[in-house]
Amino acid sequence: MPTDLADRVVHHRAIEAVIWGMPAVNYDLLYQAMARETKGGPNQVVYWSRLPDWKNQTLTPNPDTIYLLVFYNTKEAGPVVLEIPPAEGGSITGSVDDCWQTALEDVGPAGADSGQGGKYLITPPGYAGDTPDGTIHLPSSNYQGYALLRSILKSGSSADIAAAVAYGKRVKFYPLSAAANPPATIFLDAADVVFDSTIPYDLRFFQSLDRMIQIEPWLDRDRVMIDVLKSIGIEKSKPFNPDAKTKAVLCAAVCEARDWLQTQYEKVFSPPFFEHTHWALPASQEVLAGLQSQFADPNSYPVGGRGMTYSLAFFCAKRSGRGSYYLMAIDDRNGEPLSGDRAYRLHVPQGVPVSQYWSATAYDRATHALIRDMPWPSRSSDFPGLRRNPDGSVDLWFGPEGPSGGDTNWIPTRAGGGFEMLFRFYGPQPALFEKQGWTLPDVERWTV
Repeated sequence: MPTDLADRVVHHRAIEAVIWGMPAVNYDLLYQAMARETKGGPNQVVYWSRLPDWKNQTLTPNPDTIYLLVFYNTKEAGPVVLEIPPAEGGSITGSVDDCWQTALEDVGPAGADSGQGGKYLITPPGYAGDTPDGTIHLPSSNYQGYALLRSILKSGSSADIAAAVAYGKRVKFYPLSAAANPPATIFLDAADVVFDSTIPYDLRFFQSLDRMIQIEPWLDRDRVMIDVLKSIGIEKSKPFNPDAKTKAVLCAAVCEARDWLQTQYEKVFSPPFFEHTHWALPASQEVLAGLQSQFADPNSYPVGGRGMTYSLAFFCAKRSGRGSYYLMAIDDRNGEPLSGDRAYRLHVPQGVPVSQYWSATAYDRATHALIRDMPWPSRSSDFPGLRRNPDGSVDLWFGPEGPSGGDTNWIPTRAGGGFEMLFRFYGPQPALFEKQGWTLPDVERWTV
């Protein structure tokens, strides 16, 4: 902590800037990873031509689906059109978000097109032009953003994975100005690159935040931050070039912000989703309501909770619980943090309330990304050869070594570090939210 009063002010304002700016920096890091690793640019689509492995170093990604990230920028291109194909021979679960990761709309069977396919028109701030008939208009207060699309597998077979890739590439994306004769959509394959968008808690965080401030207009809800950012050297139309002393203050502040966000993360697990367990959705209802409504409630702006959520994940759906739902655990049944040194069992009871699939994934607790260099990161109900118990339940094993019965149901972890577990419900059914008849039990210690 700096001792000089002026430096202390910069330090505290920098902490607030980190917490406030997290979702925009999170977006920028996704875009920068795309530009760096695939040599892509705005208004192009990054996809994974096979199920992601540890090289997908985004925040808590889903390794059991085919990902497509549609990056849009309407500042130069003007309005853009995203075409989602009908759910015939495939299905997409996804959402369109702005660069602050507030939801514009959901797409696919759980979205505005209800699986019939649709043309989504994304327009820039202040757009007053025509909206063509048959389009679903998504006005945005920002120029940049992205669509997170998941092409859902029918099974984990090689043929069905290839079919999901092919179906995902039926998505079309083009400027409205070229709608009469759309150019071919540019797809960039990220399957073989280390696509790293984890949060850097150093000067790079502020460099990323500066990039966003230079490009995007100020939203009325955020104008109070203009002077806060100016005091730490981030100002529109001016270069961000802090001196050595200020760099040191900023780096200390971003580390302190990380520590604060970590304490908020631990608090979100109480109360749990299921009574007497340690499972929770890592986002408060107030945060979700704001992200899904562009923070329409004039008496609510949960910047702290939003910052925590986007320190460990990306994207927000417009409507919770329709296409997918997520529960996170960081502690075992005894309330002890999950450790990569130990062996655990997760018993998944029969009758998981989903219409598509469920999955369980292990993430590095320090980065919230897939654990590096692991042979696989997860197991799902679609996984070929998944071993089921006679009653239809499934036992999953986590730890640095597989169980003696084989590795079919084993999810490896790394000794020497902590991990966290995310359980996904795709096509969640009402029974999940009614919490009657089915409960996901806690992870428990096990002896290999």
